[in-house]
Amino acid sequence: MSGKNPGMDMTTLRALAEPNRMDIVELLRDGPLTVGEIADRLGLRQPQASKHLKVLSDNGILEVKAEANRRIYKLRPEPFQALDSWVKSFQRVMEDRFDNLEDYLRELQNKEKS
Repeated sequence: MSGKNPGMDMTTLRALAEPNRMDIVELLRDGPLTVGEIADRLGLRQPQASKHLKVLSDNGILEVKAEANRRIYKLRPEPFQALDSWVKSFQRVMEDRFDNLEDYLRELQNKEKS
């Protein structure tokens, strides 16, 4: 198995590593919001919120829709689906390792009995 998962893009993790950006993503889980709403709810200044939203948008985590003179931000599902499959690949590896460990321990017990 190769060390690089084609579905997983490290830029997603890097973008989410910043606490304000993670807070924005958490906030948008409940639905789309404007820059002003995001800034108000997180206690950020609007330029600061805009800067974080730009990073999240540039990394494909958010999509932006212009409505009249407002910009509405919402989460894109794809990066989170990629994260989910990446995490699940670790779960499969760990389950295989535990299964192998169980087999090995059973083998040891059988050797001790004989």
